[in-house]
Parts: sequence; C-alpha cells; structure tokens
Amino acid sequence: MGPIRIFISSVQHEFSSERKSLAEYIRQDALLGRFFEVFIFEEMPAKSQSAAQVYLGEVEQTDIYLALIGANYGYEDSEGFSPTEREFDLATQLNKDRLIFIKLLDDDKRHTKEKNFIKKAEQCVVRKSFSDYEELRSAVYASLVRYLEENKYLRLLPFDATLHPTATLEDIDIDKVDIFVERARMKRAFPLSKDAGVERVLKSLNLIEKGKITNAGLLLFGKSPQKFFPTSEVKCVQFYSNTISKPLASYQVFHGSLFEMIDNAVSFVMSHIDARVGERDKRAEVDIDFELPLKSVTESIVNSICHRDYTSNGSVQVMLFPNRLEIWNPGRLPLGITVAQLSLPHTSIPANPVLANPLYLAGYIERLGTGTSDMVDECIAMGLKAPNFIQDSNFRAILWRKNALTSDENALTSDENALTSNKNAPSANFKFNKKQKMVLEYCSRYARSGNEIFKHLGIVNQSRSREKYITQLILAGFLRPTKSKLNDPDQKYITTAGKE
Repeated sequence: MGPIRIFISSVQHEFSSERKSLAEYIRQDALLGRFFEVFIFEEMPAKSQSAAQVYLGEVEQTDIYLALIGANYGYEDSEGFSPTEREFDLATQLNKDRLIFIKLLDDDKRHTKEKNFIKKAEQCVVRKSFSDYEELRSAVYASLVRYLEENKYLRLLPFDATLHPTATLEDIDIDKVDIFVERARMKRAFPLSKDAGVERVLKSLNLIEKGKITNAGLLLFGKSPQKFFPTSEVKCVQFYSNTISKPLASYQVFHGSLFEMIDNAVSFVMSHIDARVGERDKRAEVDIDFELPLKSVTESIVNSICHRDYTSNGSVQVMLFPNRLEIWNPGRLPLGITVAQLSLPHTSIPANPVLANPLYLAGYIERLGTGTSDMVDECIAMGLKAPNFIQDSNFRAILWRKNALTSDENALTSDENALTSNKNAPSANFKFNKKQKMVLEYCSRYARSGNEIFKHLGIVNQSRSREKYITQLILAGFLRPTKSKLNDPDQKYITTAGKE
C-alpha cells in the first residue's frame, strides 16, 4: 500500500509560509509521516505545461485535496475562475477527499468571489476555521488523524485525538471552558465568546466529535480529569539536600485540569525559591525578582505536562533542590529532534498537538519551537548556568539555581522514577500496618491535622511517628497534604483516590 497523497493548495501568493510549514510538519511527524506524502506548489519541478494544468493534474493524482482559503481570490482565467476554485471543482467531480481550512477574517476584508467560493465549499464539505498557524496545524492534524481512523489505517488513534468511549458533555466543566475563552480572547484574539456555547468552543478546538469528547478535552476541561486518567497528576517536592533523600522540606501532589496543574506547580516552585521585592517609591505595583526566571520555570512545567506520554503510568515530577530545579516527564523527544537542538530554535513537533493548541491559545505556550532556547537565553541573562536537557527513560529539564557549582552537572540523578523510587517511598506493593489503615480511614472523608491524626491513633506526635504514619503514606500516594508547605501551621491531610 503506497503513501496517501495530499495536495496543499491556496492562492499562490497567500499562505506560502503556512503551506511550507504544514508540509514539513506532516513529513516529520512520527505518525503522519508514516502515511502521507505531501505536494505543494513550491516543490513542483518546472514543466512545459501551464501552472494551472500542472496543478489540475496533481489534483487528479492526489488522495486528499487540502485548501487554505483567505482574503484573495487570485488570478482569474478567461471564464472568471481562480485556479484554486478550479482545483476544488475537479476534486469534487472526482470524489476526492477535500479538507477546507478558512482564515478567520472580517467579511469586508475578503474578496467577493472568495466569499462566494466559501459558500460553495460549505455546501458539500465540512470546513474548519483558523486564526493563525498554530490553530491551522492543530486542525489539520486532527482532520488527518480522523481520515486515518475512518479509512481503517489506524487501529488505535493518538492519545490526545482519541474519543473517550464513555465521556460526554456532562463531564465538561462549563466554568473552565468560560475561563479559557476569556483568556484566549485576551491572549490570542480567540474569535468565539462565552455566548457561543461549550459545544461550539470544543468543536473549534477539535475536542468533540458527534457528542463524544476527546481525551485532550477531558484533560483540559473535565470536571474530574483524574477520574478518567489517574496518572495525569503533578508531584512537587522540595529537598533539603542536593540528592533525593529524606526528610522532605515540602511535598504536594496536584490534580485537576492541565491549566490548574500548571498554575499550581509553578506557584509551588516560585513560593519556595528566593525572591527580591522592589521598592514602592514611584508606583503602586511592586516588582518581584525571582531567583529563577518565571518564564523559564513556566515553560519547563508546561512542556512536561503538554508533551508527556499520557499512556504511561508515570507522572510529571517537579523536584526542587538547593542547587537546581528538575522537571521530569514520562515521554521522549519527537523523531528528528535531538537534545542538542533544544538549546537552539528548532522545528516544533508537539507530542500531543490537539492538546498543545488550547495551551497556546491561552498563552501558556508563547512561540512553539523556541521555548527551550528562550529558557537558555533567560537563564544566562540572569547570570545562571545554562539549563540541561536529558533524555533517558524519562525526559528531564534542569534549571540551575544561583548557588549551583560546575561540578554539580556531573552528579545529576538518574533514578527511574524519583518520587516513587525505593529510596523515597514504599514500593507499589506497599503493605499497610494496622495504624496506617486507621490513618487512611480517618482521613477518608475530611482533612485532618497531624495532632488530630495522632490523637485518633492514641500515640505521641513525634518525628518517628510522623515519618511512619504520615510521610510514608504521602510518598506512597495514599495521603495528600492540603498545603504546599508540609510545615504549614494549618496543614491537614486527606486520603487520595489511590487507597487500596
């Protein structure tokens, strides 16, 4: 079985960069590159035939005709038709699969014939709208994946584009969608308002199909994402030393939507590092200079959550040491991207494109493909060592704090799974003793303070007892502190869903 041929078309002098970027993306994507062969104007060899004849000939040979429609109608032949409309008509006549992507524009900015062409296309194909390249890429990815599914090329869809078998709109949190819409409108001029309705917003983001919600939709906007994906969590820990060892200075496991986990994980890090507060002498607002650049911390955490392998039983881990910050995720770099390239601007091939687009629209990802190189520049500009990126069984990003030494780079940990390794926590086969079971039962409905727990157990609240009946249960994932700092005077603990 040969490759599936795609002809990407548009008015020749419109969307030139988008056509080239799409072609490169499809060819380099680990999934799409296996199935599709792409043709664009710029790569066709010169021939004695007219350009219009060459393009129509390509339509005859292609399997999928993909058109980008914008403001201009383009060159018109003797009968007043543009080459793009001629191509579309031929693709329709030959029953080719047609994917139409329309640039969002005000009507007065679009050529009259282009508007009529759009009306014609809408009568016979489903079309998608886009405002910029990131939205276009996400929409093309979702459409091509759906093509592979419908034509039985794929037995199993990519995780983020897969429709969950049981989830419905009832599992989506309307408030989370509304918050996203407001933020996306402010950050990226997202065209829809809250009045558009949840279903229309999700459809525009390729997160719903025939009433079924994609896995990406549940992770982004689900009422309870961990109900469907228990390992979609972020474990944050602060160590007293530069090695993974107890006791812990602070430990927190965050759940919720991806947006909530990103915000909470970033807050955990920034609240546990040094900060200098500026003077309020000339304005009411006060600048805060953090020890690590906020953008770099955010970028590294967003990347770990956005690009992780969600089919893995592992979780994202954020570990703060006196000399460094390490962010781990269960995932691998995309095919064609090396660790060395991450320090330079590089092609962006997100592991979960349907998931990445809403994060971009909400402003969590600034410029795809430059985030890691920006991290390097920001850290160096602050007088810090350049970050390290490591790919082994997990992917790791390391940001060095101001007191890091050159020799520290040679002592980086390579534990398989730091926060659940045998050095830090009981194994997956953790055996409860009687009093540990009492703790989990006592904290199953209400959060309890340490004093309440030990009063219930009838023992003295001392370090050895806290280690056995609180810390071990936290590290094993069965007990969760309600405050990010373990020594918070208002700290309480509640049993997690992981209890056996």
